[in-house]
Parts: sequence; structure tokens; C-alpha cells
Amino acid sequence: MKKINILKNNFDFDRIIKENKPFKYKYLVIYVEKNTNDYYKFGLSVGKKIGNAVIRNKYKRILRDIISKKDYQNNFNCIIILSRDVLTKTYQEISNDLIYSFEKLQLLKEKIDEK
Repeated sequence: MKKINILKNNFDFDRIIKENKPFKYKYLVIYVEKNTNDYYKFGLSVGKKIGNAVIRNKYKRILRDIISKKDYQNNFNCIIILSRDVLTKTYQEISNDLIYSFEKLQLLKEKIDEK
């Protein structure tokens, strides 16, 4: 994930969470805010209940890796919050669930079939 695509400011997190409805799927809570910019941004939040800093950073790295492998539409900000149930999941399960959530929220670019 490139640095331009990262949300870090606390007031951005607060604004997006306060003004938008959450999309809940299994252990994921996703907030999406539409905007007028020509880029997208992701914010990741992994709470202290998941584990110590090493464990939390591991799951943030996993999320960043999954996010960087896909192409997204522009004009949105997205916050992903993990719950404690993620500790029992494998990388593949997390990847499938996150991509499914992105498809439901229509954040991925449409694939053009070339024949």
C-alpha cells in the first residue's frame, strides 16, 4: 500500500466513523466514506484486545498485503476494524472475507473481459 493511500489522522477516523454506517461481516467492521478526490485511502484499526504490539502489527501487515493486491475505484475513504475473532483465522480466510466485503461495498474496479 502506498503512503498516499493511508489514513492516519485521528480526526479523519472520528469523522468517518461518526458520519457513516458500518458494514459488519464476521470479524470485520468497515466504514466507507465517498469523497471527490481522485484517489482512495484506507485506515486500519486493530484493538489492544487482539494482543500485544507484535500481534497487532502482524495483522496490520496481513491487511496491507491483501489490500495492495487489488485494484480499487477512486473517490473513497475506508476504515477497517478487526475484532478478536480474527485470531482463529488463517491468511486465506482473512483474504477471502476482506475481498468479499469489498465486492459487497463495490470498492473494487470492474474487470474488463478481453476476448
